Amino acid sequence: MSAAASAREILTRLHDVMAGRNPAQAKLDAVVAIIAEALDSEVCSIYLLREGVLELFATRGLAKEAVHVTKLALGEGLVGIIAEHAEVLNLDEAAAHPDFAYRPETGEERYHSFAGVPIIRRERAVGVLAVQHADPRKYQDVEIEALQTVAMVLSELIANAGLVDAASGSAARPQSTAAIRMPGLKLVDGMGSGFAVFHQPRVVVEHTVAEDIDAERHRVYAAFDKMREQIDRMTAQAEFGVGGEHDEILETYKMFAYDEGWGRRINEAIDSGLTAEAAIERVQQRTRQRMRQIDDPLLADRMHDLEDLSNRLLRIVSGQMGTAAQLGLRQDTILIARNLGPAELLEYDKRRLKGVVLEEGSLTAHVTIVARAMGVPVLGRVRDVKRQINEGDLLLLDVTEGNVFIRPSAAMEEAFEAKLAMRQKRKAAFAALREVPPVTKDGHRVTVMVNAGLRDDAAALDTTGADGIGLFRTEFQFLVSATLPQRERQQRLYREVLDAAGERPVIFRTLDIGGDKALPYLNVEAGDEENPAMGWRALRLSLERDGLMKAQARALLEAAAGRTLNVMFPMVSEAWEFDEAKALFEAQREFLAGRGKRLPSEIRYGAMLEVPALAEQLDLLLPRIQFLSVGTNDLTQFLFAADRANPKLAERYDWLSPSILRFLAKLVGPCREAGVQLGVCGEMGGRPLEAMALIGIGIDRLSITPAAVGPIKAMVRSLDRAGIAARMATLLAQPPRDLRTVLRDWAAQAGVELA
Repeated sequence: MSAAASAREILTRLHDVMAGRNPAQAKLDAVVAIIAEALDSEVCSIYLLREGVLELFATRGLAKEAVHVTKLALGEGLVGIIAEHAEVLNLDEAAAHPDFAYRPETGEERYHSFAGVPIIRRERAVGVLAVQHADPRKYQDVEIEALQTVAMVLSELIANAGLVDAASGSAARPQSTAAIRMPGLKLVDGMGSGFAVFHQPRVVVEHTVAEDIDAERHRVYAAFDKMREQIDRMTAQAEFGVGGEHDEILETYKMFAYDEGWGRRINEAIDSGLTAEAAIERVQQRTRQRMRQIDDPLLADRMHDLEDLSNRLLRIVSGQMGTAAQLGLRQDTILIARNLGPAELLEYDKRRLKGVVLEEGSLTAHVTIVARAMGVPVLGRVRDVKRQINEGDLLLLDVTEGNVFIRPSAAMEEAFEAKLAMRQKRKAAFAALREVPPVTKDGHRVTVMVNAGLRDDAAALDTTGADGIGLFRTEFQFLVSATLPQRERQQRLYREVLDAAGERPVIFRTLDIGGDKALPYLNVEAGDEENPAMGWRALRLSLERDGLMKAQARALLEAAAGRTLNVMFPMVSEAWEFDEAKALFEAQREFLAGRGKRLPSEIRYGAMLEVPALAEQLDLLLPRIQFLSVGTNDLTQFLFAADRANPKLAERYDWLSPSILRFLAKLVGPCREAGVQLGVCGEMGGRPLEAMALIGIGIDRLSITPAAVGPIKAMVRSLDRAGIAARMATLLAQPPRDLRTVLRDWAAQAGVELA
């Protein structure tokens, strides 16, 4: 029997129970009997959350005297784990699970198998539905699916009967009026102030069991048609001024809206006996459960897009269309949401939208990239934001510092306004340096380039006056695409970037995928790697998937026809890896030449030094390359054996550590003697104090974020290179305990501008 048929058989019988006039306890007693019989299970039990603990409310198979007596805390026992994590457990031997908690009054010691699913109401677990059997066996997928569908119907019954804590079924708004600060993840830099507006009220599914399955199916079909019309209209009206990678993101989003598999899953849920609203919510619950199990941030972002579309479809089918965007923004607004899809953000009036605060979010999320194109600051990963903020609260959003201030005091407002004014003033001062070269006080020219990854990033060359693009991350095009970008599409992007750069150089880094940059459509994932950052990624992966690298090589060669092409290989560990990558490019050049294709006038090859082992092969590598770029982000974590993604280790290493600076200083002499350009393209070079130290040890080529160009130029123009070189030589010979403080004091005495 299919999952839908199994669930439908149970729901058909439950419908009569729910429609009856019996008390809630009698209904629950009937429910466990129906489920146990339908699944041929010896035990079926319902636990409900009351006063913060899970209470056994009804059972068929366990001792009757345990009802309303057996209680488990959240996280206690198998039932507590299911409720705490809103996850499914399916065990052939329950007692073998490390969280198993034996309750003698239940008489459950004779049962071996156990399966339990959370009963979810308004995205929170309010109880657990569990089945048990004497024989050790795993319950089949169709049985688990049926249990999850029944649990959804139970959530309606128990909510209507008032059997669970009111607070457990809804996110109550805070009553506090105190000023507080909440930290978060910096997604899109900027500052803004406005009043809190919640993106959307949650649509609560009140009726779960369908009276007429065909009618429910037609309702869903109509809602899909309306949703697709909305998406088509919004994406057609989106205006960013210049075409960019966000265009591809919106196309990917549209692809989800037209995905037949998604619609099929909703129809299967309707076939099981659910209403259209409940079917959409049922599929959405599955999506959320998958999201909790996904470590890959890119795949999780794709799931967020599907969550956004599910919310939209649910609002349409229920007739509850009142999102904040549709109601219109009446004043300067900071938008609050758990997460947003790109199309939802586009619905808002950009004149009134001053910022976004998300409970979730990531740097690679589609909404982040679209927000950057719109110029809207975004702060993500702000925990429990919906519990701390009241609708209409005044918010001060400072993504630069990674904070949002809620219900600020007058003094906080004054300080924020002063900082905002200073930021605007500094921004204007840095803009005035656009045409001014970064030359030290003693006449030494420093090369300041920008890091980029999207088509629109090339515009930063003109707005900042940077010397070129020192790192173009070609994987960004792959990360924001739902399918593998074909060679022609890659070639178009590379040509447009070169056109925007004009005479200024662009260094293209070949694909750095794998690790935390998984591509589901290539089955390139970290898998079971314990440390993906040091795993099968970047050049290691590209040399194995040489078809991928050949296509990229041809795209770069054809895009740079008649111009200089700068190619850089990431994650080079040994010189032979560079040789193989270069040979692959040269083979593609010969292939294109044989077909009469126009080629670059010159190809310059370089490598990234991120793996410390490569420094021990400089004598082999330097004769083969024209430039060497140090990726300080990865290099630092490898040198210190400190995962930069681990918050406990984030402050344990310092770019101004003598170990880092001594390591980098050893590269300068050999590169200079070999005539190889040496630069830094990590975040280290974008911080004025760190950049000052790099110049002091002889590194005068920096590739940094566009926002850092102005501050770095100002620092360079206030610096005496000979003075910092002498000071660094002394400090590295006998390093002080706190090199950062010593350098900051020296900069203050020397009048170096550290914005």
